Amino acid sequence: MKLLVRNLARTTTEHEIRVLFSAHGSVGQCSLVLDQETGLSKGFAFVEMANDDEAKKAISSLNMSSVAGNAIRVKIPKD
Repeated sequence: MKLLVRNLARTTTEHEIRVLFSAHGSVGQCSLVLDQETGLSKGFAFVEMANDDEAKKAISSLNMSSVAGNAIRVKIPKD
């Protein structure tokens, strides 16, 4: 299941996101979206988890949780 993670602190790294979600299950892919010109984070990422139940647990546990001082939002992206 693909998840959208929004409102990340600009300093949050892809590794930190992977570790955060790994606490709730197996993370297949993690992609922090970067600005092409500056190389800095745009404040959102996509995380793929193979197990739907683990992904749903991650959503319920992490949505609106505080990460690096920001209340992150985790949801299933609309296509």
